[in-house]
Amino acid sequence: MTPGAAARRIARQTGLAVREARVVGAQHGYQHVMLTLAGGRRAFAKVAPEVTATVDTAAAPVPPESAVPPESAVPPESAVPPESAVPPEMPAAFAAEAAGLRWLAEADAVPVPEVLAVTEAALVISMIPAGRATPSAAFQFGAELARLHAAGAESFGAPWRGFIASLPLDNAPAPAWPQWYAGRRLQPYLRLAVDSGALRPEDGRLVEAVMNRIESLAGPAEPPSRIHGDCWAGNVLWSGDRGWLIDPAAHGGHRETDLAMLALFGAPSLDRILAAYNDTAPLAAGWRARIPLHQLHPLLVHACLFGASYAGEVRAAARAALSA
Repeated sequence: MTPGAAARRIARQTGLAVREARVVGAQHGYQHVMLTLAGGRRAFAKVAPEVTATVDTAAAPVPPESAVPPESAVPPESAVPPESAVPPEMPAAFAAEAAGLRWLAEADAVPVPEVLAVTEAALVISMIPAGRATPSAAFQFGAELARLHAAGAESFGAPWRGFIASLPLDNAPAPAWPQWYAGRRLQPYLRLAVDSGALRPEDGRLVEAVMNRIESLAGPAEPPSRIHGDCWAGNVLWSGDRGWLIDPAAHGGHRETDLAMLALFGAPSLDRILAAYNDTAPLAAGWRARIPLHQLHPLLVHACLFGASYAGEVRAAARAALSA
């Protein structure tokens, strides 16, 4: 997609006045596009690919000659948008991300990008200028993350369909976290990973042992927290001496889940984040030992997406959870 075509398409789909557009990458089947809007505001878009519809010309009725407009009345081919559709799951994924960002923003705690437009084919959010992960920013982020979680949720789950990367998430609500986590976050991805060959049957039995003991492994009961749900280091942007959250899989969940995700791939100044968090909202005893339990879901997701290279980490997390 050329810059001009990208600008015209996004403007047509969203109603935004797009001055410039530049495709900067692709992920999970959609394109990343940097935008300049009218007035110079910068924005970021995720745009679904156009899939041209197939038209059965043999079966299509042929209009009588009198109904065919003269050649001068027919717009040039370049001005006629093709019949197109988007991959079937993408509209729900864009809607889920927009709903999650807006829900997190309601807490007025950790800053998130503004949702400028969301359609079946595009999600446009405000641009966050790049900054550095300073120790002071990390400390403030930890305190703000604690306040975000404390904003709470009505139940475990969410009133919208969820997505993590390109995989759907079952957000159907439940009153208690242990059963919700085992049934909504572990079982579906364990089954998919085993069926695809990413995990061996014996790996599956190890995770099933965690699920069978989930009540005793989950720690003290806590009310539903307002969590990001995919809070690994890549989904925290540092700007203006603060941490910003992007790409949420937001839902009512367990607050230890976000902290475990930050630890999974190494957030910068993690010790400062955790210190500020614990100062603001002290964590339950034994929370560090429960980190592998909360990391099991993202590791299963990675096994589903990237295959057997994550099998060893799934096994290690399951064993650590069982020994906690």
